[in-house]
Amino acid sequence: MARLALLERTVFVDVEALRAERHGLVKPDIPADARRFADAVGLGAAVDYVESIGMDVIARYEHELLVYATEKMRTVPGLALIGTAPEKASVLSFTLDGHEPLEVGKALDREGVAVRAGHHCAQPILRRFGLEATVRPSLAFYNTCADVDALVAVLLRLQAGRGQLL
Repeated sequence: MARLALLERTVFVDVEALRAERHGLVKPDIPADARRFADAVGLGAAVDYVESIGMDVIARYEHELLVYATEKMRTVPGLALIGTAPEKASVLSFTLDGHEPLEVGKALDREGVAVRAGHHCAQPILRRFGLEATVRPSLAFYNTCADVDALVAVLLRLQAGRGQLL
């Protein structure tokens, strides 16, 4: 019984059968490279999607969103932006006075705002700035100004003492 079928660039996988196989309930009958094929098809679909929007459109939108986020985040008392080059990727690393980066990350997570907090595999440059960790929201073409506003609202509550940290 085949559990993988390819129809016009769409991959259908029998998820229950794969779970059973993973737990040793059935013997696998899918060639080892079949799953890599599904990954390649998925990557192809993602590339097609991004190309349909246009890389120049995505780059322009992400830069505009970065400018908006930078302006909004500068309104948060005690927030220090780390790395503010005018032409940079759409990520914002920051620290917040009185709060550890990991605590800020957890507080944002509880409010549904996804960020990374920690050293981001960049210890040498962080140490150059006298830091061990930062909070880092990454902005992409699927984010909106409303996402940035939600981030800033939580940070303002934390600084006003109305946010609860672990």
